[in-house]
Amino acid sequence: MGNNYSMVAKTLFGFEDILADELRNLGAMQVEKGVRSVSFMGDKGFMYKANLCLRTALKIVKPIRSFRVRNEKDLYDGVYNIPWESFMSVHQTLAVDAVVHSEKFNHTLYVALKTKDAIVDRFRNKSGKRPDVDLKHPDLKISVHIQKDSCTISLDSSGASLHHRGYRTATNIAPINEVLAAGMLLLSGWDGQSDFLDPMCGSGTIPVEAAMIACNIPANINRREFAFEKWGDFDPDLFEKVTESSLNKAREFHHKIYAYDKAPSAVRKTKDNVHNANLSEYIEIEQQDFFSTEKNVTGKLHMVFNPPYGERLALDMERFYKGIGDTLKQNYPNTEAWFITSNMEALKHVGLRPSRKIKLFNGRLESKLVKYEIYEGSKKAKWQQ
Repeated sequence: MGNNYSMVAKTLFGFEDILADELRNLGAMQVEKGVRSVSFMGDKGFMYKANLCLRTALKIVKPIRSFRVRNEKDLYDGVYNIPWESFMSVHQTLAVDAVVHSEKFNHTLYVALKTKDAIVDRFRNKSGKRPDVDLKHPDLKISVHIQKDSCTISLDSSGASLHHRGYRTATNIAPINEVLAAGMLLLSGWDGQSDFLDPMCGSGTIPVEAAMIACNIPANINRREFAFEKWGDFDPDLFEKVTESSLNKAREFHHKIYAYDKAPSAVRKTKDNVHNANLSEYIEIEQQDFFSTEKNVTGKLHMVFNPPYGERLALDMERFYKGIGDTLKQNYPNTEAWFITSNMEALKHVGLRPSRKIKLFNGRLESKLVKYEIYEGSKKAKWQQ
């Protein structure tokens, strides 16, 4: 128990429950949900595993000190009094990132600057030298979180946001964030037990995340680096063990994932990204216009997609959404279809009643993840069987 410490996984609005489930399934202790975050306990190996395996986390931070702040002097003193020399050497670089919800502090950049000053001053006063700031590739990334008059200083173990999985080199106009894609799939109940279709796959993010879930492949296995690899206490042997044991939990997938897009450029990008993720054997990519397709598998089909938004493409929204509803109703019996949209007006034209609506955000756009159950024949006939 002595080696366990408290950590916080940050996520997108609406994913707190599934992230908490992911953490419990990985073996985290004392899992507690917050807003856009879940706190938990674990040891160093678990921190490596959380970064490697969590699909719906954006960052894993390790809090090192909390204190009260009423003014900027409290902030400076609180940060100055942390033994920074035990976390980094004077020859290493740092970067500070701040999130502030407080009436006393209203400028995140100023808070980040004040924090950086306190750390640098401590080194200068102790050793006569000061560490440099490197905003792009720091050796130590520090997070400051001020909520009212409480300040928490954490070390960011992830570095770049965990949605940068490492497989996506080619993107289309507005690619969906990988964490958002994975969260939508988990919310939809996707578990790899049926065939899957993304009929408007863009650059292939949803099919790749769907294949990784189906095969239980660690979400960030293709990522080039994590911030914790630059920490003084980094244990490469332990990290290798964690990676190996996570990969050993991969499983076979006995169905097929289909990815359609009507744009040849999107099909090319999807092929590149699927290849980068080493998932070509699981994903069949075709140039198809969804509106002229029909279901090509027997049994249940699971569908999750991100239709184009009016913001980024000139579309007749009313006709487009009516087309989605008509195609599902006429050509896709025994299908569970989920999609995300921020266009609530257009949703009315689908012509089907969603059985679920979940509020999410796609970037800054408030969106709904909606579910449509398409039965074989009419719904009435189903209940009379």
